[in-house]
Amino acid sequence: MKQNKNIPHHLAIIMDGNRRWAKEKGLSAFEGHRQGLKIIERIGKWCIKQGVKILTLYAFSTENWNRSRVEVDMLMKLFSRALNLRNSYMKNLHKNGIKLCVFGQKERLSKKLQKLITKAEELTKNNKKGILNLAISYGGRAEILEAVKKIIKKKISPKEIDEKCFEENLWTAEIPAPDLIIRTGGEMRLSGFLLWQAAYTEFYFCKRYWPAFTEKDLNQALEEYDKRKRRFGK
Repeated sequence: MKQNKNIPHHLAIIMDGNRRWAKEKGLSAFEGHRQGLKIIERIGKWCIKQGVKILTLYAFSTENWNRSRVEVDMLMKLFSRALNLRNSYMKNLHKNGIKLCVFGQKERLSKKLQKLITKAEELTKNNKKGILNLAISYGGRAEILEAVKKIIKKKISPKEIDEKCFEENLWTAEIPAPDLIIRTGGEMRLSGFLLWQAAYTEFYFCKRYWPAFTEKDLNQALEEYDKRKRRFGK
């Protein structure tokens, strides 16, 4: 791969296609999600190699709660397994100096999972080499509505409400807008992901399902991004 001059500081990924990948191979949905988790474990290493500093992964949307109870429970168990501090993934994340942040409707998660998230965030909070954000029980509309409620609760004067004020009340308040969003699985939509933040984000749509996503696929997306000229409306 050629050396890209412009690497996205913040890369966000809509990880789509776990179930379709599994179905085409005659496997269970669980196996699709399990394989997808393996790619999550690898993507961080690939991003570090390329110089990406912030990686945000759309792990579970507010709409995903409408899936079968069996599938939702299965996904929550996978999250719990990955975020457990005794897990090799969390140990390696911390060892590599990566800070973990989770945002979304965390109050909808089980108490056990909430505790695992708190412990993982606490363990890695001082790490400086990179940031991994997981959007769990996340929806862009829900985030915007919650920001409005926060502003009302704080009794902020309408004259004081500007874009900066609004952004400070989003779940992603301390996270810069993504430079590039990749969506796997062949679909070409945001599905509620970072609706406010993505105003001037570049998009790249990959037909490959997430469990089959490779380092080569990431490099191709970064090569395409390198060719883009970001004008921000100017």
